[in-house]
This record gives sequence, structure tokens and C-alpha cells, in this order.
Amino acid sequence: MNNTRVLLIEDDRFLRRACETGLKKRGFIVLTANDGEEGLQQARSVSPDIILLDMLMPKMNGLETLIELKKDEQTRGIPVVILSNSSIEADMQKAKELGAAGYLVKASLSLQELADRVVAFLEQAGHKLEASQ
Repeated sequence: MNNTRVLLIEDDRFLRRACETGLKKRGFIVLTANDGEEGLQQARSVSPDIILLDMLMPKMNGLETLIELKKDEQTRGIPVVILSNSSIEADMQKAKELGAAGYLVKASLSLQELADRVVAFLEQAGHKLEASQ
């Protein structure tokens, strides 16, 4: 996807690597962070095109990180998609209320579908994507 940057904030090393590999195969530039604090720093320094944000992490959880991203003028406009193991409707609703562009349940998501959904969220946010070879 030419120079489209995805910031993946996920503390589970195995899942982070799997998602990173799947997104890179699709042509994205993938940046990673292990927790919310590191993710905030990355978001401010590299201005990714989209952020994939885990809910349960050390230091700062996903909702705390989302709140900080949306409060900061520098990161406010970046679409944030929550990645969670929770399919509880109240969790999904809270994330949307706090400004998440979407909410994906990890257990029901393949790596191919994750890449497809990232493309859809980027297009919804107005990004023009060129298919990579």
C-alpha cells in the first residue's frame, strides 16, 4: 500500500509479530509498540495513517491510550481501531464513544481479514490507497 503506515500497539509478542507479518505482506509499513505509553510516543513521532490498538496492556490500557490520542491535537485525526478479545457490546460502545473508528474481535479475525479491514478503515477515513504488487 505504497507508504501507508500502520502503528500496531499490542503487548502479546506472538500476536504482534503475526499481525505485523500479515500487514507487511499486504504492502503496509508496520510500526509496533508494546504498550500504550510506547504507542503514544510512536504516534506522536511518526504520525501513522492508522493505529491498531489492543485493549488490555500494561502501563496504559487501550481505552486510556485512546483517550490520550484523541485529546492530542497532533494525533486526534488518526483513525484508531481497537483490537480486543472482548465481544461485549458495552466495550464496543465505549470505544466508539471515545472516538475509535472501529472495533475488531481478535478471536474472529484472520490475518487476511485484518488487512482487508485496515484497507476499509483507511478508505473510510479518506485515504487513497494504491495496490502494491
